Amino acid sequence: MKKLVLSIMLMIYSSVWLIAQETKKVDIDVNTKGDNWYASPWVWIVGVAVFILLLVALTRGGRRAD
Repeated sequence: MKKLVLSIMLMIYSSVWLIAQETKKVDIDVNTKGDNWYASPWVWIVGVAVFILLLVALTRGGRRAD
């Protein structure tokens, strides 16, 4: 009897859970123009240049000229 009640409760729970999974249509607008700021090559060039300058400044900052 317990198995019957348990299986009925499990069926009810699973049907409620499946009904609760409501699907909605999502409209995604993908920007295909490529006008993102990180897609421009000059941004990458400037970023690499700044990184190299910081790297050189940090590595030379610890040395002292006598």
